[in-house]
Amino acid sequence: MKKLLTILLVFVMIFTVAACGPSTPAPTDPEKTEGPVTSDPGGEEPGGEEPGDVVDPHDWAAYDALIKEIKSTTDLKARVDLMHKAEDMLMETGAIVPIYHYNDNFMAKSDLKGYYVTPYAYKYFEKATYGDKTTLNLCIASEPQYIDPALNTAVDGAVLAVNSFSGLVTYNENMELVPDTAEKIDISDDSLTYTFTMRDGLKWSNGDDFDAHDFVYSLKRAADPATGADYRYMLDVIKGYPEDETEDIDNLAVTASEDGKTLTIELKSVTAYFLDLCAFPTYFPVHQESVESAPGYKDADGNIVDPAAWTQEGGFVSNGAFVNTGWVHNQSMTFEKNPLFHRADNVKLEKLHFMLSDDDTTIFAAYKAGDLDFIDNVPPDEIKTLLETKDPEFHVVDNLGTYFVIFNVNSDLFAGKTADQANKMRRAFMYAIDREYIVDAVGQTGQTLANSFLPPLMLDGTGHEFKQNSATYTYPDEASAGYFPYAQDLDRARELLEEAGYEFGDDGKLLASSPLHIEYLFNTHEAHAAIAQIIIDDLAQLGVEMVVNQMDWDTTLAERKAGNYDVARHGWIADFNDPINMLEMWTTDSGNNDAQFGR
Repeated sequence: MKKLLTILLVFVMIFTVAACGPSTPAPTDPEKTEGPVTSDPGGEEPGGEEPGDVVDPHDWAAYDALIKEIKSTTDLKARVDLMHKAEDMLMETGAIVPIYHYNDNFMAKSDLKGYYVTPYAYKYFEKATYGDKTTLNLCIASEPQYIDPALNTAVDGAVLAVNSFSGLVTYNENMELVPDTAEKIDISDDSLTYTFTMRDGLKWSNGDDFDAHDFVYSLKRAADPATGADYRYMLDVIKGYPEDETEDIDNLAVTASEDGKTLTIELKSVTAYFLDLCAFPTYFPVHQESVESAPGYKDADGNIVDPAAWTQEGGFVSNGAFVNTGWVHNQSMTFEKNPLFHRADNVKLEKLHFMLSDDDTTIFAAYKAGDLDFIDNVPPDEIKTLLETKDPEFHVVDNLGTYFVIFNVNSDLFAGKTADQANKMRRAFMYAIDREYIVDAVGQTGQTLANSFLPPLMLDGTGHEFKQNSATYTYPDEASAGYFPYAQDLDRARELLEEAGYEFGDDGKLLASSPLHIEYLFNTHEAHAAIAQIIIDDLAQLGVEMVVNQMDWDTTLAERKAGNYDVARHGWIADFNDPINMLEMWTTDSGNNDAQFGR
């Protein structure tokens, strides 16, 4: 009955939710805490052991300091312990409610060969072949928020970036880091200085010469606070990184030889994952003249207004396997083979034609009709059949990432509540959700239940899996190596809400005199709508009223970052295989701090 009700209500939501108004303001960035949560459980409570300290997400300085210490220490074992402390602090806020750990499912025609997918959900089509066809029709997502590699924060934008821009290094089909525009990499004995020797004859897609000077410009641009890149903190491992607008961006220790043949980057401390960073879009080069000559880039006073203006229309300059040649907003994007790409001989496809849509049913129908050859969205109600028939065109690939629900810690939802009460309200949410049902009814492809933010299989920097109990660390819920049990526990949820000041009747639901209303933000997608409805049903058992606010993808991103929400669906797929990637995003000044920690 629950499943039937969920399916029926999902259809109601799909056709009615667009009328919902904007959500109440909510935070989107990391915050400050009084101090690290101890790894020792504070005491056994119903439903498992829970940390005993309360972390105030508005007092986030200790978290910021902890992340800096993690990134500067050379003691790898101490670093692991510090990262556990950081995740303890993050989870104790209750602002992040893990649902499941990702895998990536997609459909691709059987004749499509040579493409490859990384654990970070990037799809590379440089080496793809499609029988005797030269055009690949695909749908990755709807209208991207950004195509500028420095400003993008979403997987769909990253997929476009890795196929149209070429960085210093890249991943090959075996998930090995290999030189890209650099032909040689030298690392100093102390591992603090990286020298990249550039290939000869590199060109931008418009025919301009390309060399190390382009990287100097691009990296300084990405690190410059004036650019406003959400991922600028990924460059803080480089000496001279500007902490704010008062520091000179020219101090960033990125230099090119006079002839542009070599690029030298000096690091603050040993960073084992630095080459992984170099393969990430934020480190990709951009064409300076295109950026700075674009209409709308600066105002009359010379202030940067829209740093991404140069990519807002079709035909922007790049240096990768494919170059953009057309963009019909909210409909399609066209990328064609770049004959000036330094590995152009590898590129067999002549054109990538992207349909821009978030309507899973329409996308799937187009795929079945042969109008699309590759799709990254499969309707939940089709997955069971695809699995049962073992459809060879349906693929499931493991990701390093987590699907979660996030609270805006500044939401009016917590008005008048103490830090402890607000914390208990959020943790009640954790216990209320039946995540097992979500995985079985919506996920269906073997997603791993989540009771922690960091996913399994992520390495800790010493070659071991991070998410496990050890001689020096035990998770608060020891049995499941997490922060709370997998199983739904409505009684525990009620206890926490009562401790937060709410009152329940004999029916186990909130009294009319003690209401709790929550607005939930998510982007248009059948799976997200289904999960939202399950959460609504779960909370209804407590008498909590949750209404939904469904928006298109780029608007959802903008609203989340602006803190215009109470609770929102979120997800994070790691950018590289190290816990710091999923921890540093929550620092106070991070552009990816959608919880508004410390703000």
